[in-house]
Amino acid sequence: MRHFDHIDAARRKHLFYRHPRPFGRHDDPDVLAVALGATLYCPATRPALAADIERAARRGVMSMVVCLEDAIADDEVEAGEANLVAHLRALHTASGADGASGADGASGADGAEVPLLFVRVRDPRQIGDLVGRLGAAAELVTGFVLPKFTASGGGAFLDALEDAADRSGLRLLAMPVIESPEAVYAETRAEMLHDVARLLAKHRSRILAVRLGATDMSAAYGLRRPPDLTIYDIGPVAGVICDVVNILGRADGTGHVVTGPVWEYFSQGERMFKPQLRQSPFDRQRAAPLRQRLITSDLDGLIREVHLDKANGLTGKTVIHPSHVAAVHALSVVTHEEYSDAADILGVAGGGAMASSYANKMNEAKPHRAWAQRLMLRARVFGVAAEGVTFVELLEAADSR
Repeated sequence: MRHFDHIDAARRKHLFYRHPRPFGRHDDPDVLAVALGATLYCPATRPALAADIERAARRGVMSMVVCLEDAIADDEVEAGEANLVAHLRALHTASGADGASGADGASGADGAEVPLLFVRVRDPRQIGDLVGRLGAAAELVTGFVLPKFTASGGGAFLDALEDAADRSGLRLLAMPVIESPEAVYAETRAEMLHDVARLLAKHRSRILAVRLGATDMSAAYGLRRPPDLTIYDIGPVAGVICDVVNILGRADGTGHVVTGPVWEYFSQGERMFKPQLRQSPFDRQRAAPLRQRLITSDLDGLIREVHLDKANGLTGKTVIHPSHVAAVHALSVVTHEEYSDAADILGVAGGGAMASSYANKMNEAKPHRAWAQRLMLRARVFGVAAEGVTFVELLEAADSR
């Protein structure tokens, strides 16, 4: 698997100074956590689930979650499980059924790669049950998403995951979701997050990333973020995100990748505020139609929120429509300027300050080192843009279909 492989090779050569490197589901979790990018959620009840997975891969989706929890009704769980098992088994058969993981590059019947696949369960018992029912097709599953994760209830999920991995011989990874009322309410939040941090430390080798359930966080206050605003404009939820990053996302070796919360809008609605995309970068690239399409689909709000995710220490994002993926991935590409700064910082062993290669900022070798190390990991999987190549060009290429 490799980001942007759905783009023509000649165009990729123009876009990238350093091309994205391939990765597979057996790579180091530190690499996979960054490589997730825009993680597309879909209900397990989708009638053409296998075809949907292959179609998403052709559009550049590298990670998907098949949801058996909030995305389906309570009375659909049994049917959702059966549908998931049937379609993943069919997908596994189409990929060759030769023991090669689909997430490591096995192709479906039409040559499409299978993304990194995760299953969001409701109950710990579902993990072992689904792995058993999938049989050999379980090798298509990279891991499980664990909802409403707390220290008191999360242990059962992680124990079930470890047991399923031991019985199947597969490496199964976990993505706990912070979204419970205990994580939201101020009087319980700090203690709960510290307890979660201690629990995750005991299972560190299985924790791929920590996800944020912004919809449930908002629900705790009877709120819903409108498309004209980012999640950071919703004060009570923004405070939760800040505390999650503070406790679970530290750069001192104890933290985990924390992914950006869901963007849940994908169609035009009445706008209250002006578009959040400046016109001039699109005019320079003669990409005015792209700008208009983004605005019409409310994706200018998504783009702004991804910028704020990155600024606040989050990596990747949960999305619910394939049209969101290109924007998240284009914004994940490391700019030539960022790469130059990081290389300069990491090239200094004894500390000190220096002017940037672009002569527009000061780089300090010690305080900026953790940032530079994280950026180089992102550069590995998303690549480095060629000098002068903008987000607009990357988005236009990634969004072409």
